Amino acid sequence: MTQHIQYKGYEVAPMAQRLPNGLFAANLTIEKASAERSRAYSFDALDFFFDEEHALAYAFRWGRIWIDSHQ
Repeated sequence: MTQHIQYKGYEVAPMAQRLPNGLFAANLTIEKASAERSRAYSFDALDFFFDEEHALAYAFRWGRIWIDSHQ
């Protein structure tokens, strides 16, 4: 499951990837588009969760912290 969220000029796309062991990996893509170029950052397996919604929430929260620290 993927959902795209706008946050402070970035597009944040948290993803929950179901693994063979039943856990969900919290993955994340952050993209910043500007007039001259677009930059994308990908983070895989930030942490693992039993519940898909927890994985998505964690990835989005992690992305907001990353954006706030890079402004």
